[in-house]
Amino acid sequence: MQMAFRAAVGYGQLPTGIWSPIIYSKTVQKQFRKKAVGSEITNNDYFGEISNFGDSVVIIKEPEIVVNTYSRGKQMTSQELFDDSFTLIIDRANDFQFQVDDIEKKHSHINWESLASNRAAYRLADKFDQDILGYASGYEYSDTTGLWTARTTAVGTKAESTADSDELLSTMKLARANFVSGGSASDSIAIGTSGTYDATPLAVLSRMGRLLDLQNVDKDGRWVVVDPVFEEILRDENSKFMNHDYQDSEALSNGKVMSNKVRGFEIYSSNNLPSLGTGPGTADNNGSSANYGVIVAGHKSALATAEQLNKTESFRSHDSFADIVRGLHMYGRKILRPQGLVRAIYNINQ
Repeated sequence: MQMAFRAAVGYGQLPTGIWSPIIYSKTVQKQFRKKAVGSEITNNDYFGEISNFGDSVVIIKEPEIVVNTYSRGKQMTSQELFDDSFTLIIDRANDFQFQVDDIEKKHSHINWESLASNRAAYRLADKFDQDILGYASGYEYSDTTGLWTARTTAVGTKAESTADSDELLSTMKLARANFVSGGSASDSIAIGTSGTYDATPLAVLSRMGRLLDLQNVDKDGRWVVVDPVFEEILRDENSKFMNHDYQDSEALSNGKVMSNKVRGFEIYSSNNLPSLGTGPGTADNNGSSANYGVIVAGHKSALATAEQLNKTESFRSHDSFADIVRGLHMYGRKILRPQGLVRAIYNINQ
C-alpha cells in the first residue's frame, strides 16, 4: 500500500508503505440533522387521556349560545343545547429495526449499537415532525414516491363541519388570488422585494395575522413555520429586525429563527414543510400551480398531538449471534380549531 505522503522524484526507500499503519478514528462523523418544530407549535392536552389505553378520544365542543334583545314583558323561550363533538385518533406509527453481530461488536472500536440507536431516535422524531407539518398545512408525504400531495381525507371526525376534506377552512388558505386581482386560487404567491412580484414576505405574514384576527384567535401563542427560501427573502426585506445582531441574547433552539416576534408571530424555520414539484425556488412572476412551497401559521391551541407509545428495546437474535434493536412510535394528531390555522403557497419571483 502506497503512503499518502508523497515522495520526491527518484526517492525509492521503503516503497510499499506497509510500515505506515492506517489509523481509524474513534470519533465518528455524524450527519447534519434537521431541527424539529412540531412539539413547539402543538399542544398535548389530551396526552394523559390516551396514554394508557384506547385508540381515540372524543372531544366535546363548547355549545354556542344565542343572545337576543330583551323587551319588557317579553315571553322568553329556552334554547336547546347541542352536544357536538369530534374525535382524535391514534392512527400513526413508525418503526425501525437493526442488528449488530457479535463478531462485528467484538472486532470494532466503535459502539455501533449506541451510534445507530441515536440516529434511529432522530429519524423517528424527524418523521413525526414531517407528518405534523404536512397535516397542519393540508398535505401528506408518500414514502413510496417521495412526493407531497394535497390531503383529501379527514382524520376521524372534522372539528368543524364547514372545513374542507383536509380539515382546514378554505378562507384560511392563501394563494395568488388573495393578492392579485384575477389571480388563481390554485396558483402560488410570487414573493419578492424587487422586480415583479405579488407580495413581499412581510405582506404575506401580515395577511396571515389578519385572518387569525378575524377569527378572534389570541395574539399570544401565535407561530409561523417557514422554509429556508422564505426565510432568506424575509431577511432581505428587512435586514435590521431580522438580523441576529439586533436581537437579545436568548438562546435559539428547535428551529426558532429569532427571539423577537415578526407581525405577532414566533418564527420557526424547517426543512420538513411540504414542497411541491421543483419547490419554491423555481422563479415565476405569475405564480405556479405545480412548483411551490408551503408555509403555515397558527396558534398552539389549534393543533394537538397525543403520543401513546414510544418504545425502544433490544434482544438476542434467534437466527444468529447478534443483538437486535428495534423501536416503535405510535401517536395521533388532530386539528382542534381550524380557525387557528392559516397556510400560504408561494414561489420566488424572477
